[in-house]
This record gives sequence, C-alpha cells and structure tokens, in this order.
Amino acid sequence: MLYTNADFENYAKDPAVVQFNGKYFLYHSIMIDGRLNIGISCSEDGENFVRIANLPITQKCEKNGIGAPGCILVKGQIHLFYQTYGNNKLDAICHAVSSDGINFVKDESNPVFAPRMPWAKMPSWSCGRAIDADVCVFGDKMILYFATRDKDFEKQIVGAAWAYLDSDFSAGDFYLHKEPVLKPELDWEMTCIEGPASVVIDGKVYMFYAGAYNCSPQQIGCAVSDDGFRFRRLSDQPFLSNGAPGDWNASESGHPYVYETDDGHLWLYYQGSPDMGKSWYLSRRELLFDKGKFILKD
Repeated sequence: MLYTNADFENYAKDPAVVQFNGKYFLYHSIMIDGRLNIGISCSEDGENFVRIANLPITQKCEKNGIGAPGCILVKGQIHLFYQTYGNNKLDAICHAVSSDGINFVKDESNPVFAPRMPWAKMPSWSCGRAIDADVCVFGDKMILYFATRDKDFEKQIVGAAWAYLDSDFSAGDFYLHKEPVLKPELDWEMTCIEGPASVVIDGKVYMFYAGAYNCSPQQIGCAVSDDGFRFRRLSDQPFLSNGAPGDWNASESGHPYVYETDDGHLWLYYQGSPDMGKSWYLSRRELLFDKGKFILKD
C-alpha cells in the first residue's frame, strides 16, 4: 500500500507512527507553499491514512521550515521530536507534546538539542547540526538519535543524546554521547547514514537506518546495540533495497521508521521515490523477528 494524498502533491516523506486512542497517527514531512512542514495523518488500521492537520510553524527557529519527525508515547502523551529545516549547520531538534495526537504544545525552550549547544560541549566529530530525530525508551532514559555532518559538512553520520525519563526533554536535559553511534563504512552506504529508526526488543536497541544520500540510491540497513550507543551491523548488505526500474521506489527505499503495535505486530514504514526525488511516497512492510534477526513478511 502506498501512502499519498492529493493534498500531498505527490510529496510525503520521513514517516513516524504512533498508536493512540484507538487510532494510528502518522507524522511526516510535506511541502506547503514551497516550505517544508509536518503533516498529521490518521488511520483506523495503520494502512489507509488521511491527512487531517499540519503542525503549524509558530516559533522563530522554525521560520525556514520543519520536518523529519520522530514520536513516542510516554505517560499518556505523544512526544514529537522534529528538526528545523533550511539552516544548514544551524538546524536543530525541537520538541512538542500532545494529548490528542493533533494539537501540540511546543517546548518554549526550542530547539531542545543540537551538538553545538553549550551544554553538549561541541564534539570534534560534528559540525553542530542535528536533523532526523528518533527516540526510544531504554531503561530509565530516553535516547535521542539524530543525523549530523562531520566537520567538513560532507559525511552524514548518526549521533545520540539521552535524557532522564523524569525530565521535561527540554533544552539542557539531553546529554550528548561522546562519539557517533554509526558512520558510513560500507560501499552501498557511500558517504551518508541518516534517518535512524530504533526499536527495543529483549533488552537491546535495534536501529534501522538509511544508507547513502537521497536517490543515490538510498537503501535501508539494520544494526543492534546492547547499551543503546555501541552498534554493530546485522549484515553488510542492505536489509531493504531500492526497487527495480519502473517501480514506485526505483530511486530509493529510505528514511525508515519502526513501530510495534499494541497487538505485537512490527511494521517498517519507509519512503520511496520513482523519479530521482521529483515525487515521494510512503509505504510499509511487516517485520518478523526471530533469534535476533528481522525478516520482511511477504
């Protein structure tokens, strides 16, 4: 099933899904009047979505655009983490909270995190940018994964920060991990790893990620960590490759998101393009998990 809508103008990217109050909410990047924004779509079954709202741009740091959301349900509220857009090295992660999945209260301290912020102690391995937020609960902490660039603004890498679960997840609450958690190393990853998507199973963090820049082609890999910070790849080959010429995802299968439903089903949501980024669609595949490995269900 491909997720698109006439309102999207063939543009729907960067999925994040949460099950809440008997419905599925999909947060995703869209374009509105030439500016990147976040759409809110809803579904009864997790497959057929209708866009019902947008996250309004209201804060000064958002003026050039917002996108690439990640979300999580904590203590009965949806926490949305998303990036500012169009600011190059100055892009950062923002935070908002909702009690109904549609209306969000934004953190007054936004943006809440970037490696360049004073309390993060700017590392030598990052240019200071933070995009592509993803979060998971691991022990007594919330781990925030993000994509950044190296000092030369060439290689895209994934970093991590963490905050205590009893914090507000505001500016100053996140502690930067001392080193990147994933860097491009394999031929198919080229010079980019981005779009982290984490899920905790049996006390381990599994991270799906996008390898290579958009339409290079971008493909999806998977890694695992015992502590949430030191990852090892499950394979040196893509877990999910781009499609064949003429397919809806011929140019890429990328920017993943993993969600486990209330009844225990695992779904891999991801974006694809058939035409080198002129149009973008979202889809999903069910995952089976067995003995530490994932299998795509037919």
